[in-house]
Order: sequence, then C-alpha cells, then structure tokens
Amino acid sequence: MQPHRYANLRRNRYANLRRIRTLDPQRDYLEIYQTMVRYEFPWDSKLGLNLAFNRSFSLPRVAALHVRTGELLRHTRKRIDDTGLLMYEMMLHGLDAPRGRDAIRRTNQIHRHYDIADDDYRYVLGCLVVVPIRWLERYGWRRPCCHERTAAYHHYRELGRRMGIRDIPGSFREFAAWFDDHDRTHLRYNDDAASIERATRALLRGKIPRPLAPLGDALVAAMYDERLRAATGLTAPNPAVRAGLHGGLLLRAALLRWAGRPRRTPLFADGIHTPTYPDGYDISRLGPVAPEPGHPTQESW
Repeated sequence: MQPHRYANLRRNRYANLRRIRTLDPQRDYLEIYQTMVRYEFPWDSKLGLNLAFNRSFSLPRVAALHVRTGELLRHTRKRIDDTGLLMYEMMLHGLDAPRGRDAIRRTNQIHRHYDIADDDYRYVLGCLVVVPIRWLERYGWRRPCCHERTAAYHHYRELGRRMGIRDIPGSFREFAAWFDDHDRTHLRYNDDAASIERATRALLRGKIPRPLAPLGDALVAAMYDERLRAATGLTAPNPAVRAGLHGGLLLRAALLRWAGRPRRTPLFADGIHTPTYPDGYDISRLGPVAPEPGHPTQESW
C-alpha cells in the first residue's frame, strides 16, 4: 500500500472519534452512544450487553426472582430477545422519541407488578453502564474515550431516572466504583444463578465461530471473570483455552485497528431483527404477559 493511501486509511479509521471529541457528552450523549454502538463497536457492544445481562441475572435476589417466575428458564430465547429489543429501541430512537418512550413505558409496566430493592435496580443499571465499556477497554479495536464513557453513563442514567431508580452515582467513575463494591460484596454462588447460566449459555455459544463450536462451553466460561464464574458455579477453563480466547480477541482488535475501515452502514439500518420475531414485533407486547391476581409476579430484567 502506498504511504499516502495508508495515511488516508488511518485518518478515516478515526474520523468518528474525531467527531465525537467535538461533541458535548452531557448534551449529545445519544449521538455519541449511537455512534459507538452502530458504527464503531457493533459486535463488541452487542456482546458486551449480553455479558451485562448475564451478570445482572446472577445477583442472588435477581436470580431468585427469575427462577421463581420461570420465564427466563422456560422461554430463554424470547426473554433475552425481548429485553434486547427494549434496550435497542431506546438507543436507536432515543428516550424522547415515540418508540423510545414506548419502550420505556413497556419496561416500567413489566416492573410495576412487584417490588425490587433500589440496590438491585442500581446494580442492573450498573451492569449496562460498566460491563460493555470494560469489554471495549480490553478487546475493542481502540479504547473508548472519556466522551464515550460519559455518554454511555448519561444514556443509562437518564433511563434510570425515567424508571424511578434513585441515588444513581454522579459520574461513570463513581458508578463504576459503586458497581465494583456492590459486586464484590453481593455477587456470590447461588443455585438460581447457576440454573440461569445453564439456560442462557447457548445464546453466547451462538456467537462463537463454527470451527470453535466444540470448545463453546469453555470459551463462554473464559469470557466470564472469576467472580462471575464463582457465582454461577463454573470451573475455570483450561488455561490454554483462556489464553487462546484472549489472544484471538486481541488479534481481531489489531486487525480491525490497522486494516479495518469505518463502517458505512450502521447496525440496525434495516430494523432490529431477532429469531423470536422474524416478521416484526409490537413494543407494547414485548415481555411476559401480565400476571393474573394471585399468580406469581412477572419477570423483570
């Protein structure tokens, strides 16, 4: 490649980052967050959100609720798709747009049927803020900048405010510190989390390239940190598997960094498609059906 062509490629690769740095992450958080998810890190952002949901499902009180209601164990694919669709609708359209407001309304309707401790709400929100960013810091083709971390925080802080979640920490750094302390104190082994992890593991296995499918369970375990493996009862994978996954993800990041081109077609350009709803979906019908009086309360996150 001629030197000037290489220089042009490098300039183009960082064009979105240069634009992001001209924006105000407190005012323009939606534009920045959309650029992160839809253009800069689409695969990593989706995987990071999957890991965030899996971690939130493992907190003992949250796990106990999921097992008691049974929705996540009986209809795992639909349950994960519904949650993802609600989150992506908010990101794709914004919290003030009609579809974003519909998604918030539906999320609040689902939660309204039962009582959830404030700390559990904050922990789940913290998973969405912290876990994907940390995945990008380790395996993204570049590290997210401070504007991107701040924008992600403001997006989910605003979602939390509209869900009535109180005492949300005041910055990404403060939220990450609160999250780590809560995680260290409360995330511990429980049978409910182990049951949920077995049910949801297949969804993460589906993201593994077909030639590596025989190593699927070990690779999923290698994606989890030690604390999450302990909470879900997973043994540490073979060190060779862990090293192979780590090395493969770092190689992928290097290839994207040095040879990748900016994405021209954004993620979800033709809508959000999931296996559960091949013909489309109605936001107001996502999630479980409202419980009958006297029946167990509805599933949440």
